[in-house]
Amino acid sequence: MALTRATGKHRRPSKTRRASAGAAGIAGLATVGVVGSIASPAFAASGGQSQSRVQQSPQVREALAAPISETLDQQAYDQALWAEQTRAETEAKEEAAKAKAEAKRKADEAKRKEAAEKAEKAREAKRKAERAAERAKLNQYVLPVEGSYVSTGYKQGGGMWSSGSHTGVDFHAGMNTPVQSVAAGEVVEAGNGGAYGNNIVIKHKDGTYTQYGHLNSIGVSVGQTVQAGQQIGLSGSTGNSSGPHLHFEARTGPEYGSDMDPIAYLRQHGVKI
Repeated sequence: MALTRATGKHRRPSKTRRASAGAAGIAGLATVGVVGSIASPAFAASGGQSQSRVQQSPQVREALAAPISETLDQQAYDQALWAEQTRAETEAKEEAAKAKAEAKRKADEAKRKEAAEKAEKAREAKRKAERAAERAKLNQYVLPVEGSYVSTGYKQGGGMWSSGSHTGVDFHAGMNTPVQSVAAGEVVEAGNGGAYGNNIVIKHKDGTYTQYGHLNSIGVSVGQTVQAGQQIGLSGSTGNSSGPHLHFEARTGPEYGSDMDPIAYLRQHGVKI
């Protein structure tokens, strides 16, 4: 008697059908990259023999043991995790690069600021030195004839002076020896001074006056500003004079009769004589 195979929805799929389903599952996994490294093109070309080898692989058996949807979910999760880790690493590198660049910028800015401050301090020191030198020059006093000496002293008596005594001092000087202002000031008289011959009177910043007599020539004019050591004329023997020299007076006022000791005056202002 012939037997007929029972059919129905509860019938278990045949081995061939299960193999075909497994192959289809593997192909699907290969498509999304789960077993792409395992299911090579040789699998499709060699048919059942390749299928058998793939099924025997532990990786494939593990993939076939779980539903394909779970495998795909795991793969998606792994890919998302990898992407997040990559993004985090990239952001960390970018932040580190930014921090390094900012640190360098601040360091460079600090160096530039330090250099600028140093340069400004140097300029300010130079300006102060120049101002100090200018003040020193304005307050400087010198001899009226450089390298000279006193040949006739202050208040020395004799018939050569109308007052009966010398109202200044005489500095040794040959004809046309340069005569200089002893300090900065303004010329208030420049011309013939009677017994003084060609003479110059200068008012200084402290309110005192100096007078230079018997000049051979005058090199300044009234109202002119002069500096300490500036040449104002040449020595001579004009006026009431017995020979070339410079008559020098220090005064409290511009006129004759307001004289004071010229040597003490010069020493008071730092002139060594």
